[in-house]
Order: sequence, then C-alpha cells, then structure tokens
Amino acid sequence: MNVKSRKSTGAEPATRPRTKAAQREATIAALIDAARELFAAHGYAGVGTEEIVRRAGVTRGALYHHFRGGKEELFRAVLVQLSAETVQRVAQAAIATEDPWEALVLGSEAFLDASVTPDVQRIMLIDGPSVLGWDHWRAIDADYGFGLLETAVRRAMDAGRLLPASAKAVAHVLAGALDEAAMVVARADDASAARQEMGHTVRRLLEGLRGPVP
Repeated sequence: MNVKSRKSTGAEPATRPRTKAAQREATIAALIDAARELFAAHGYAGVGTEEIVRRAGVTRGALYHHFRGGKEELFRAVLVQLSAETVQRVAQAAIATEDPWEALVLGSEAFLDASVTPDVQRIMLIDGPSVLGWDHWRAIDADYGFGLLETAVRRAMDAGRLLPASAKAVAHVLAGALDEAAMVVARADDASAARQEMGHTVRRLLEGLRGPVP
C-alpha cells in the first residue's frame, strides 16, 4: 500500500536532487562546504580526506570523481569561493558612497575586516600561499580582486580624487599593500589590534595618493 501510494504521487524526498546535474552540484557543494569548515578550524595540514567525506556525507570515490587532484584541488575550490565572496563584500562596502576616494577607503576597510574572519584568515591568507604556491595564489587573488581595485583607482583618478598616475601601477601597489596588511592581521597574536593598526596605515597610504578635496 505504501509503495503504491508513493508511486501514484510521484513524490521524492525534498533533499534528494532529481537529476544527475543536480546531484553533481549538490555533491560538489557538500564537499566544498565541509572542507571549508574543516580547513578553517584545523588548517589544511590538519584535515584528512576521510574527515572531509564523512562531514560531507559522501564517499571517498565521489571526492576524487569531482576533484581529481584530491584534497589540494578541493582546497583550491574553497579558496576560489572565498575569494569571490570577499570581492563581493568589498564591492558592497564601496558602493555605500558616491565619492570615489571614500569608496577606495571603504573597500580597503572591508578587505581588512574580512582578514579577521576565521575562514579567510586561515584558508586564504595563511594556508593559501603555502599549499598552492605563491604564484598560483597570486593568480587567484588577481582573478577575483585586481580588476575591481584597478577600476576603483581609475574612477577616482578620472574624478580628480587621486593624483594622476598609471591606474594599473597604483592598483598593483595598493593590492600588494592590502595583501601584506591582511597577512599581518591573519598571523598576529592580537588580530583586532593588528587590524586597527593596518587600517590606519593603509588609510595614510591612500591619503598620500589623494587628489584635491572638492
């Protein structure tokens, strides 16, 4: 009776994806979510693949099916997700003002605020360069953040809010300064105090590039 009733309604459990594509997406999302939690809590070296698949509720074979490079490839996927989210956070902070110079300040503040959160701190700033290598880590950083920063710098220069210069060159200098400041915060014994100090320092850097106040 139960079988017949279930067949007649065609109902499926709400948590079960109905297509192979949906199943694939759900498995990948579960692996990334589980890995992100574990990497943030214990660091890359402190997490094994068995722990990840157990937390995700999938098989070890599923991990290697979707991430052929295993734990390192999964780590990269987590880092890409974090980078995209951080850029979105920075962009949302920057649009709170119409002043292009203030937008740079607010965006920088948002980036440094993100460096205090456990997942960004551990995954992006501490483990990222050592696990993937500096060049690969910088490439991900550039893919997700540099274009936004260069656009913001060029907009500020066009409005006369930054002194005239090469927007790309200035963006590279600011990106390097922000990355280094965030790493200082991530590795500090007192992250809150380091965040405040780096925030003041970055603002002074921006003040030195500032154009005339309207």
